[in-house]
Amino acid sequence: MNSIRVRLGVLGLALLTGLTVPPSASAAEAAPSPTVEEQRLDRAAPQEILRRSGFDAVAPRLARALDSARSYGQARRAVTREGSQLWRRAVDRAQGRGPAGGDLSRDDDRPLYWARLGLTREVRTWEPQFGLTDGQRAALLDELERTSRGQTAIGYPHGKGQKRILLTGFDPFTLDRDIRISNPSGATALALDGTVVETADGPARIETAVFPVRWRDFTDGTVERALRPHLEDIDLFTTVSQGRVGRFDIERTNGAWRGGFGDNENIGRTETIPVTDPASQPQWTTTTLPYGPIVAADTGRFPVYDNTSVTEIPAGGTEPVVRPGGPTPGSTARQGGGGDYLSNEIAYRATLLRDRLGLHDVLPGGHVHTPVLQFGAGNTTEVTDPEFVRNRLDIIAQVRTILRVAAEES
Repeated sequence: MNSIRVRLGVLGLALLTGLTVPPSASAAEAAPSPTVEEQRLDRAAPQEILRRSGFDAVAPRLARALDSARSYGQARRAVTREGSQLWRRAVDRAQGRGPAGGDLSRDDDRPLYWARLGLTREVRTWEPQFGLTDGQRAALLDELERTSRGQTAIGYPHGKGQKRILLTGFDPFTLDRDIRISNPSGATALALDGTVVETADGPARIETAVFPVRWRDFTDGTVERALRPHLEDIDLFTTVSQGRVGRFDIERTNGAWRGGFGDNENIGRTETIPVTDPASQPQWTTTTLPYGPIVAADTGRFPVYDNTSVTEIPAGGTEPVVRPGGPTPGSTARQGGGGDYLSNEIAYRATLLRDRLGLHDVLPGGHVHTPVLQFGAGNTTEVTDPEFVRNRLDIIAQVRTILRVAAEES
């Protein structure tokens, strides 16, 4: 089902983009340099991860296709094809379909991340003879990002009798601290995309997508663009990210504040989360996930908490105050339960979109923080180890069980 809709989407884009008139050479702009994020790709650990998964051939294949392109339309078709195939290949690998491509465990999310950066670097630095404007290059990069993250492949079978769940994950982050890092939320998205979980009320289909750890993408509305077409047609959603050591958290409240921590481009933002119609923007949004039953259920080896704490500036005050029981009336957000980084922001944006669509009382949705994915004791150099793999597999399995409980209680 997934592969069919991807092929149809690629065909439709091919028909549309084939009509594009290529720019004249005089309209071309100089190719920009690789980003900070893309420059990390040349380090030893990313290259090992790509080699040991077989994903090291992905970027060279796109490079050859771009070199053969004789128009913007041809380039767009190549980008769409390679981005969609990368997402499908990563999902298939995570779910045991097709060749493993190497000895790296199939549950690993990092081949997708580093291979995508290889693709974006090829597009960013490509200088075709026919010329490429800044706007066209940006459109190619946008298409590549969306297709390779599963954002354009979300779809559910027609008919009734099956609940619909939407889950989002994130790329690895804090890579300058440890270039080997994996993100269990991204791994969960790959493992669960297109799968069905059996609940007491019948089957529930899970569709997933992955988001970047970059402030600028969120400012540009990537979350709303990906989720808006689906929220009115699903039964439950959860945004997922890596949180605290040794525990899951169901975040009760999300705050409208960016705390400034550097993203994957080493850029920080300290400001109110920018959204459309800021005049009606609330300081807080809340989960509608059934947090009580989730916390009470035996979902796996990690404890699960109902996290109600926030940090606020009280009404009439000037200094931040920690509120273990949640925000007080009229306060200004400084941290939601999930902090003030992009995990809090995706939860805030998704639940604000839910509320603005009038779905607060009918659509269960909110944020789940997973445990930090840790390497085995003493491993400070190897890209993987048995405990690292076990921890990731256990987190994935526990998220799946949390989704089952949430679906049964909603």
